[in-house]
Amino acid sequence: MIIAVDGPAASGKGTIAKALARHYHLPHLDTGLLYRAVAANVARMELDPAKEADAVAACDFGALILADPVLRTDEIGQAASIVSAHPLVRAALLQRQKRFAHQAGGAVLDGRDIATVIAPDADAKLFVKATPQIRARRRHTELQTHGSTLSFDKVLTDIRARDERDSSRSAAPLVMAPDAVLIDTSFLSIEASIEKAIAIVEAHSPR
Repeated sequence: MIIAVDGPAASGKGTIAKALARHYHLPHLDTGLLYRAVAANVARMELDPAKEADAVAACDFGALILADPVLRTDEIGQAASIVSAHPLVRAALLQRQKRFAHQAGGAVLDGRDIATVIAPDADAKLFVKATPQIRARRRHTELQTHGSTLSFDKVLTDIRARDERDSSRSAAPLVMAPDAVLIDTSFLSIEASIEKAIAIVEAHSPR
C-alpha cells in the first residue's frame, strides 16, 4: 500500500505521515529532507542555491545525511525551497523517491508532489493544509525550542514566500491532486488529525 501525503510547510503533513507509517507498519520518507540535504550540500560547498548548476552538483549524497540535525534549521529550509524549484534537481531526485514509494509492501511519503508526480498511483492520497498564520505559529514555536530568535512576523513572511515559490514553480508545483482528500488541520488537535487521516486511508485503501 502506498500512501501519499502532500501539503505546504508546517501544515502537519509530516506528523500525520509518520503516524500513518507507524499505524500500518510501513517505511516512511520525508521527501523534503532530500531537498534539505541538497541545500546543506550547497552551503557546505559554498555554492549558490539559486543557480541550478550549483544545486545539481550538490545532489549526490548518502542516506546518513538525512539524520543530520542541521537539515531541520530554518536557514536550510529556506535554501531547500529555492533548490527544489530547479527542474534538474527534481529530476535528479525523482527515481530515488519513486523507488522508495514502490518498494515491496509499499510506503508512506510526504512532500509537495507525491500524489501528482512521485506516486500518482498511490492507494490513498491526502492533502494537508492549515492557515499561514497557524503554520507560522507552529514553526515559530518549533524554532524557539531549538534556540532560534526569529520573530513570528519573520517566520510568517518566510512561510508565505515558501508557499509562493512552491505553488508557482514550473517543475512539480504544490497542487492538490484531483483525487486527494483534504485535511485542514488549522483547528484540529494532532490526535484528531491522525484519526481523520487513518479514516481516510481506510476508506480509500485496498485493505
